[in-house]
Amino acid sequence: MKTPIFVRSLSEKEREHLQDGLRSKDAFTLRRCQMLLASSRGEEVPKIASNLGCAQQTVRNAIHDFDERGPDALVAKSSRPERTRDAFDQRSAQALREMLHRSPREFGYDTSLWTLEMAAGAAFEEGLTKRRVSGETIRATLSRLLGVRWMRAKRWITSPDPLYERKKAARPPDERGRDQPRNLGRRFLGRVLVEPACTSHPQ
Repeated sequence: MKTPIFVRSLSEKEREHLQDGLRSKDAFTLRRCQMLLASSRGEEVPKIASNLGCAQQTVRNAIHDFDERGPDALVAKSSRPERTRDAFDQRSAQALREMLHRSPREFGYDTSLWTLEMAAGAAFEEGLTKRRVSGETIRATLSRLLGVRWMRAKRWITSPDPLYERKKAARPPDERGRDQPRNLGRRFLGRVLVEPACTSHPQ
């Protein structure tokens, strides 16, 4: 269980800035102001995430970002990918790989399917990167440092028991001659699936 975190004490000027942000037409700014004001009222991350319909990690990222950068954290950073060499070294890339073998639920997400953006958020939260990187940086890191393309990453991250095919062949069929799906489901419990954040294929 993660230790509850809350936004740092707000100055009067910062609180006014957040209140003004509730009228912003920019969705990113509006959402962050809602998160931070709720946190300043003592609401915990799970409740804020549930009320706003977002991942708990998104709330944590907002709190950490505001604690470091203040009101500048209310403006979305450029979506231009970070240089991979500046974001990960070989050691942190291996830590990223190990992280992706675990379920996103362990990092506060309400899903068992990794996306590039979720991986970027979790990598920052776990201290693998010094700042929040883009999903494309995660893709590039997997390719450059680990030799794995994101669309193919599903294979090594989700690969089941090496003896699965042998066990499957030995499993008796049901009364209609079909494989027993209930056993199949149990074999795959806890598997972590990796899904691309977009439908385009990596280059």
